[in-house]
Amino acid sequence: MTTAPGTLTDRYVWAVTRNVPDAQRADLDRELRERIGDSIDALVETGRAPADAERMALTELGDPGALAASYVDRPLQLIGPRYYLTWWRLIKLLYSVVLPIAVAAVAFGQVLGQEPVGQIIGTTITAAIAIAVHLGFWTTLVFAVLDRNPRADAELPWAIDMLPLVPPPARLSRRADLIASLVFLGIFAALIVWQQFGVPYVPGLEGVPFLNPDLWSFWLPYFLGLIALEILFAIAIYRWGWNPWLAGTNLLLNLAFAVPAIWLFTTGQLVSPEAIAAMGWPWDADSEWVVTAVVVVTIAGVAVWDVIDGVIKTVRGRGGSVLALGHI
Repeated sequence: MTTAPGTLTDRYVWAVTRNVPDAQRADLDRELRERIGDSIDALVETGRAPADAERMALTELGDPGALAASYVDRPLQLIGPRYYLTWWRLIKLLYSVVLPIAVAAVAFGQVLGQEPVGQIIGTTITAAIAIAVHLGFWTTLVFAVLDRNPRADAELPWAIDMLPLVPPPARLSRRADLIASLVFLGIFAALIVWQQFGVPYVPGLEGVPFLNPDLWSFWLPYFLGLIALEILFAIAIYRWGWNPWLAGTNLLLNLAFAVPAIWLFTTGQLVSPEAIAAMGWPWDADSEWVVTAVVVVTIAGVAVWDVIDGVIKTVRGRGGSVLALGHI
């Protein structure tokens, strides 16, 4: 039996094949469709309506994640099959997004404190191991507690209506961008609040706020508000994709962040006097203008690149050439 695109069979096959290695997806896709088609045909011959037969055949196959695991001989253990797939997806997200950002922040703090290269490497490696252990341990502990909850059913029921819709390829890539943006913006907002209580891993700044506390009167809430707008913007990109209006909004958001940040830094209002004293900055006669130039170029460069990236994605999304920017 041949099924039309977008049917329950399409959704079921996609839900299974996305959980297996790329090299096995084509064969598994073909095998699954043949198996499902044969089951549907057999049920139709007994007098079932085609739609009911399809639902019955897919229900009999069970949870797509568990079926995929059986095809690749991947046991669903550690905390039990009930929450294993959810736990595994979350662990992969934490280790691929949160861990690198946290480790980079630790390394940057060591560089900012002008620590020796050996200490920077050692502290960064130690922090990476500690963060990885905490991410894995506490996440697994939560799922282990849920798995042993006596009020929970022995098994979460699975139904056809739980099948995900097959997203278009562009939506899949935008989903990854959305997750990365939300995680980064969440960490950025947390760091703005967290730094008020000191900066760990930077000698002398453990109990000293890095940003000027006076900025809480306006500018720090302003930047937190911008982060909230960036979150809404990221959701809009995921929902509608890049277009000229959103590309223009991206330009305004970058200007709203970069211009005040550069102005506050160059006028000496951004970093707290206590942090400057603890770091002993400026370290020499040339360090003041060098650090200022590096920070300004970095902020401006990131903003400019983000705007260019948005324009490029807008042009590509409309089927144009990246070189034809004037036709947006």
